[in-house]
Amino acid sequence: MTTATSQELLIRLLDPANRADPYPVYAQIRELGPLRIPEFNLTVFSSYQDCDDVLRHPSSASDFRKASPMEGRAAPDDDGEYGDPSFLFLDPPDHTRLRKLVSKAFVPKVVKALEPDITALVSGLLDAVEEKGDFDVIADLAHPLPVAVICRLLGVPVSDEHEFSAASTLSAQSLDPFITFTGQAPDNLDSQLQAESWLYEYLRDLIAKRRRDPGDDLMSGLIHVVESGDQLTEQEIIATCSLLLVAGHETTVNLIANAILAMLRRPQQWAALGADASRVHAVAEETLRFDPPVQLNGRIAADDLTIGGTNIAKGDTMMLLLAAAQRDPAICESPDEFDPDRESIRHLGFGKGPHFCLGAPLARLEAAIALSAVTARFPSARIMDEPQYKQNVTLRGMSTLPASF
Repeated sequence: MTTATSQELLIRLLDPANRADPYPVYAQIRELGPLRIPEFNLTVFSSYQDCDDVLRHPSSASDFRKASPMEGRAAPDDDGEYGDPSFLFLDPPDHTRLRKLVSKAFVPKVVKALEPDITALVSGLLDAVEEKGDFDVIADLAHPLPVAVICRLLGVPVSDEHEFSAASTLSAQSLDPFITFTGQAPDNLDSQLQAESWLYEYLRDLIAKRRRDPGDDLMSGLIHVVESGDQLTEQEIIATCSLLLVAGHETTVNLIANAILAMLRRPQQWAALGADASRVHAVAEETLRFDPPVQLNGRIAADDLTIGGTNIAKGDTMMLLLAAAQRDPAICESPDEFDPDRESIRHLGFGKGPHFCLGAPLARLEAAIALSAVTARFPSARIMDEPQYKQNVTLRGMSTLPASF
């Protein structure tokens, strides 16, 4: 395999023409084994075992500032224009400290307490669909539900939810490795930067308001949480809230929508969940495996390490194609079939190790309530037209999914 061929396969993943079904490209990469692209100090892993090993390895770092500079390219900036990175891109001990502080304001009882609100939100959204007479799964359910939940968690006023949601969608695109492999900036780069700037200033203003007038929201909790005399700084709160917004919104939109699409394409699965709500957890877990909201991830080698016989030099980047790994025949029988009834469902949808997704319980709860409700309310739902997809590669998801009930 030549470097040019490896890079060509990655560019195909970025091609919008493959957004609706990237899985043949993922399969081709997985069959070829780890891809090496020396120009970018990059190794691409696509088997389940390799990706799992990287996520668990003690020398697998999340802090991109530890990456070696690429040929002809400068090393990553320390902090960037808007301050410290979120704990998603930090390693111990900084990651451990921040996660511990955030966890104290994000305990399970907070998630459980949201269940009545989420149920009411879903019911209201489906009432509106029924009254309107048509149904776009994204605009009418999968998108408004998570943004409403995360805004309530953070204490964002209802009047600001629309602009908050738009900024989240654009910020999510910044996670894509577009510039690295094409050498070109995305068409909407200016919009992405403006969204990040707006979000930064909005959160800073919201922090100031909550300092003056605390509430029972997560933002107030983050401001006042204390562990052994330690508190979060303003920059850390902003970075954490930005992470919760993108990770807690875009990924949950995709989880709900991808599950609905998979079932609409298999009417027997739609009917089965509508008749038996206890199936919903298996449906959500199979969706996380079959069509995951987070398609790829990245790590840096903090030291020389070996993954599955592949040697990685200190400072090199590792790209993990989670969507390819979860359809690895080595760990899953008939991996290209959507089957919530399979005996074992293994996935990396929420990560592994110290960076296991803090918001996993909330995402699972939102998906469970939405999926069980929509299948029970509209037992005869069917797809009206093929879905359209957003530009996002890392957080791949649909922009429209027209359906009839």
